[in-house]
Amino acid sequence: MDTITLGQVTVTRVREYFGSVDMTPGTFFPESPEEVWEPWLTPHFLDASTNMVNSAIQTWLLRSEGKTILVDTGVGNHKERPYAPVWSRLETDFLANLARAGVAPEDVDIVINTHLHIDHVGWNTCLDGRNWVPTFPNATYVMPKDDFDFWNPENGHQPRLGRGNQNVFEDSVAPVHKAGQTLLWEKSHQIDADLRLDAAPGHTPGSSMLTLTSGSDRAVFVGDMLHSPVQIVEPDSNSCFCEDPAGARATRREVLGWAADNGALVIPAHLGGHGAVEVAREGDTFAVKGWAPFDPYTERS
Repeated sequence: MDTITLGQVTVTRVREYFGSVDMTPGTFFPESPEEVWEPWLTPHFLDASTNMVNSAIQTWLLRSEGKTILVDTGVGNHKERPYAPVWSRLETDFLANLARAGVAPEDVDIVINTHLHIDHVGWNTCLDGRNWVPTFPNATYVMPKDDFDFWNPENGHQPRLGRGNQNVFEDSVAPVHKAGQTLLWEKSHQIDADLRLDAAPGHTPGSSMLTLTSGSDRAVFVGDMLHSPVQIVEPDSNSCFCEDPAGARATRREVLGWAADNGALVIPAHLGGHGAVEVAREGDTFAVKGWAPFDPYTERS
C-alpha cells in the first residue's frame, strides 16, 4: 500500500532513495545510548551488517480540497554536492515514481518545504540545458522565511552543518524565488481547511510541521524533527545536524506529546519501514504504539 486516507485527505508515499547514509548511529545520533540501537531497528532503520543508519528520502503527496500538494522534495538529480557525496550527482527515478502515483510536474499546485536542508528541496528544480528551473511550473513553493533568510549565503550565517548545504540555496531555492513562485511565511500558515503549517524550530531556525486535521483523523508531518524511532524512545537525542539542540529537544517533546494525546499519526521525512508511526506516552518519554499501513521498502536504491 502506497496510499492512505485520513479524513478527506489522501496521503501517498513517493520514494526517491532508501539505504545507507554512510553514518553510524553514534555519529548520526551522538546523544543516543547504545542500548537503544537494538534488533527491532533492523533492517528498516539500521543495517546490522555494516552498523550504518538506513534512511528514506521520500516525498509525501497529498490530495486535499482538489489540490495536489508535495511535502518536501528530496535530493534531486544532477546536483553538485561536494561536501555531501552520498547526495551528489544522483540519477534517481523520482519523477517516474511520482508519475506512477498519477502526478505530472505540471499537476502540482503546492510544494511545501518543511525546511531548506539539502535533502528536502532538491527536486524544487531541475536542469533545463545549463539552467536550474522550477520542476513544478504551476506550483506555489511554500517555504519558512526564517530558513530562507538563514540559508541565503548573502546573509553570512555560519550553520552547524558547515558546508554540507553548499550550492543548495543557489540551485534549489533561488531559482524558484526568482521565478516568482515562492510564498515565504512566518509563525503559521493555513494551507486549507484541513492543513496548517506551524513553526517548529530547533533542527533549523525555520523548521516547520504540517498538521492534518480532517474529520476524526489527525496527523503531523514533522520533517526532520525526527529521523529515527530512537528519538521516540529517547526524545532528548538529537541528530548531529540540529542547529539549536535545546530547541530541537523541546520541539520534539512538545509535538510527540500532542500526537500521543490526540491519536495523531507522526509522519517524519525519512523513516523507512512503514514510514509513519503512532506514539504513546511512557513515563517521561514515548513508545511506538503502532505503524502506518504503508508497505515497507524492501530494496535499496
